[in-house]
Amino acid sequence: MKSKNKQLSSMQLELFSKEEIDYVESDDIDSIQYSVIVPPIKCQGIKTKLVPFIKKTVGRHEEGVWIEPFVGTGVVAFNMAPQKAILADKNQYIISFYQKIQSGIITPSVVRQFLEHHGNLLEQYGKKYYLEMRDNFNQNGDPLYFLFLNRSDFNGMIRFNRHGEFNVPFCQKADRFSKAYITKICNQVANIASIMSGKEWVFICSNWQDIFSYATENDYIYIDPPYIGRDTSYVGEWPEEEAIQLSKFAHETPANVCLSMWKENEFRKNEHLYKYWSDFKWFEQEHFYHIGAKEVNRHPMIELLAIKR
Repeated sequence: MKSKNKQLSSMQLELFSKEEIDYVESDDIDSIQYSVIVPPIKCQGIKTKLVPFIKKTVGRHEEGVWIEPFVGTGVVAFNMAPQKAILADKNQYIISFYQKIQSGIITPSVVRQFLEHHGNLLEQYGKKYYLEMRDNFNQNGDPLYFLFLNRSDFNGMIRFNRHGEFNVPFCQKADRFSKAYITKICNQVANIASIMSGKEWVFICSNWQDIFSYATENDYIYIDPPYIGRDTSYVGEWPEEEAIQLSKFAHETPANVCLSMWKENEFRKNEHLYKYWSDFKWFEQEHFYHIGAKEVNRHPMIELLAIKR
């Protein structure tokens, strides 16, 4: 789209993190719609780099409701930006965080004040202060504490023990919250607040089974469940029996469904897909998950979108 030939100003570019700038396909201001909006919450397996593939592949009824029973960081919903959405997750802290952005309780200025204050203390006291913040969060459940931990813990992980306590260790970077890093996070909060504005979005802390009951024929259910056979301590467990039940629900719902799941890598195939999702239409994309400590340990994965119709 180059008809107006407008250049991105330095102020406009400042609204986007480096991760987001990488996805802008041209220097035309009208092409900004093709950039990837990166959410303020991080987690392993986030679909940021797969968003262009998802947007290109998924076709939905514009009047229908976009439904995500496993919304996670929200990266897909924020980039699809439907008018109506039901966004659910079992992780109550993610849901609370986005509810408070939607209601205007959490704003970029609130986030900046919180991260500057606690970031300065983290720089002074390091790991000791991180662990103090982690203990406080496990007592108060405050979504701002959750954001702080998510952006200063090891590898951006989200993990809870069997008692429901957040237990990810410190990233060992006491100067984590630089002025530029805080500005980046605040811009991400501002971006998603803008996307939510004027839209009929409902954030719900719920199990996925209940969310399926809301779906009608014109709706679209995007499902990105935990991976069978991999760490599911993000929240709760994900046994194969539940994955099989999810396939049953997906086949029986009147809504269209898109499953996002790994298909294979050089070491193994996801046999569950072949057994329970083979009648859906498959679309594939090679993808790297950058979670290994060494580049040699990072291997490509074939990601799959399995679409009902």
